[in-house]
Amino acid sequence: MAYVDGFVLPLPKKNLAAYKVMAKKASKIWMDHGAVEYRETVGEDMSATFCMPMTKLSKCKPSETVVFAWIVYKSKKHRDAVNKKVMKDPRMNQMIAPGEKMPFDCKKMGYGGFEVIVEG
Repeated sequence: MAYVDGFVLPLPKKNLAAYKVMAKKASKIWMDHGAVEYRETVGEDMSATFCMPMTKLSKCKPSETVVFAWIVYKSKKHRDAVNKKVMKDPRMNQMIAPGEKMPFDCKKMGYGGFEVIVEG
């Protein structure tokens, strides 16, 4: 079974292009260091009526949408080894151009490590 790091964050819609640039850089770094899969998705249909929409769950403002992202690893041990390499990678310091700020509020980002219990 695999291991997954998951992320959910509200993103100002006006910052989507900047976020996409940053996410592409992150994807390359994680994949270069051995991640099995890297996905970043942006909310497109947030109109759920049968449960709580992710926009409400993540306390999005009307000007924001939700990013739902995950990175897949072979195991938790593999995740720890990959992330150790990623954090030492000098490209991590180049994610945002000098003078620019993060395209989202890091304090609003949710994160967790998940053990896969079902694969389809």
